[in-house]
Amino acid sequence: MDNDKVQVDILGLSPTPSPSGGGYALILKEIGGERRLPIIIGSFEAQHIALELEGIKPPRPLTHDLLKNVIEQMGFSVAYVYINELRDGTFFAKIKMDVGSIDEIDSRPSDAIALALKFSVPIYVSEEVMNEVAFFPEKEDDEDSDDEDSLKDIEVSRTIEETDPFTKKLNKLQSELKSAIEKEDYERAAHIRDEIRKLELSR
Repeated sequence: MDNDKVQVDILGLSPTPSPSGGGYALILKEIGGERRLPIIIGSFEAQHIALELEGIKPPRPLTHDLLKNVIEQMGFSVAYVYINELRDGTFFAKIKMDVGSIDEIDSRPSDAIALALKFSVPIYVSEEVMNEVAFFPEKEDDEDSDDEDSLKDIEVSRTIEETDPFTKKLNKLQSELKSAIEKEDYERAAHIRDEIRKLELSR
């Protein structure tokens, strides 16, 4: 594996402190290190990941179950997935295939990670993204390392607000929207509201 890819594991899922609500923070932890990376995902995607983490099999195939079945029926397989880029507050990922003529497929991080769990393959993050966004937990967090699956809501909220680019941008837009409404600049408020919708749809 290239030196610019850092293997991570899923530390936990937690509701976000986002003013709009409805999202979850997926916390990834560096394997063999202490850095943590928060990624905001939608509640639908979070539900799929949570089901897989808990080993719960739904009575009918969900979207990622169907995708896994299609990939396998076509004679393909997944080698690993990796989050390769952060652009304008949005994470981008790739799914690396190890069978067939397809090499890599562009993906949202939530979908890539859900498939990684389905295929039981590694999850990687580019070193560049880790350097830009990842954070080190405070020392008191290390004392609770035996129970890392139960993240403290207050810690998660703080670290997301401080490090996650999606939340930073969303909070900035929410603040600008409030200011525009207070100034009765409704044209600007409508424009900002459109920007917030676009940002939330990119999650």
